[in-house]
Amino acid sequence: QVQLVESGGGSVQSGGSLRLSCAAFGYSYSMNCMGWFRQAQGSEREGVAAINSGGSTRYAASVKGRFTISRDNAKNTLYLQMNSLKFDDTAMYYCAAHPYCSGSWLRVPGYNYWGQGTQVTVSS
Repeated sequence: QVQLVESGGGSVQSGGSLRLSCAAFGYSYSMNCMGWFRQAQGSEREGVAAINSGGSTRYAASVKGRFTISRDNAKNTLYLQMNSLKFDDTAMYYCAAHPYCSGSWLRVPGYNYWGQGTQVTVSS
């Protein structure tokens, strides 16, 4: 069983930055694929960024060039550096994991372990 715990969310003004962290517990060493998803109020959950154990990454078009995903395998921790934040980035952000990456790496069905989420609020 893998447990994921997010932290680092908060409130920030437009143009600001935040860094999210996701600590993995349990059989986290077997989670080749890890990703960040977000869900705004009234919207479906969407993929933001994903990374495999080798360091290859995928990004949603809406965040490419502004967000950076990284992972520290020794610390079992996933990160999301978010720069140039916009009002539309406001959402609950979730960490997710799966033993292997498939498809676009950014689809909700591609992950079977999820954290509880951390709220990011961007004021304009």
